[in-house]
Amino acid sequence: MLHAKVRSETLKGIVDVVSTLVDEAKFNVAADRLTLKAVDPAHVAMVNLTVQKSAFEEYSADETELGIDLDKMKEVLRLSKAGDPIYLEQDEEHNRLVISVGNITRRMNLVDTTGMSDPKVPNLSLPAKIAVNSDELQKGIKAAESVSDHIALTASSDGFEMFSEGETDSVSLKLPKDLLVSLECKEKVRSLFPLDYFSNMVKAIPPGTVVTLSIGNDFPVKLEFTMADGKGTVDYLLAPRIESD
Repeated sequence: MLHAKVRSETLKGIVDVVSTLVDEAKFNVAADRLTLKAVDPAHVAMVNLTVQKSAFEEYSADETELGIDLDKMKEVLRLSKAGDPIYLEQDEEHNRLVISVGNITRRMNLVDTTGMSDPKVPNLSLPAKIAVNSDELQKGIKAAESVSDHIALTASSDGFEMFSEGETDSVSLKLPKDLLVSLECKEKVRSLFPLDYFSNMVKAIPPGTVVTLSIGNDFPVKLEFTMADGKGTVDYLLAPRIESD
């Protein structure tokens, strides 16, 4: 059972973060939080989301699972504007989620969660950790998208670089240590990633958010950030594209 009242921008942030990777998602509802773990269909990327009860204006729940069609949820969110309260009510008898925005009520069938697993989050110990404003990552992605379909992330004790190279052109964004929020890196590391996945992840992060990237040599990249005024946490993991010699 779930009853909640939440600001539209908070719910939109949750949906944007998850829908980057999947169209349908299983939210694990507890008395004090919502959690979700999901892997994209190609098993290239993963999202791990936790939203505390305090992110909601009203929240009461028993432990349950909700299978949500995220495209349908987006349709409802388009009817709202920033600051609008959205009411969520689980209708257990009809297996629906009832969503109210102003004078509009949408009764949405829940998705069967039987085949949705809770993937295990790998415990990675990566040698480089870079904290950077998401706006800087957006710049690097915007520059790279017209050049290549992959992007290399490099860190050293001097700073952080995003580099893309196509058949004729290349582009790089170099951020020296003094332009980063923080940098922990003792040795130079580099990994290559599919740009479309990395771009979609970064675009789902609210502007002006501090993002912590953890990288190694040919290891997944981990992106960590907070949302909902610090009352929600998100981890993204993206598998590397191994370069051939």
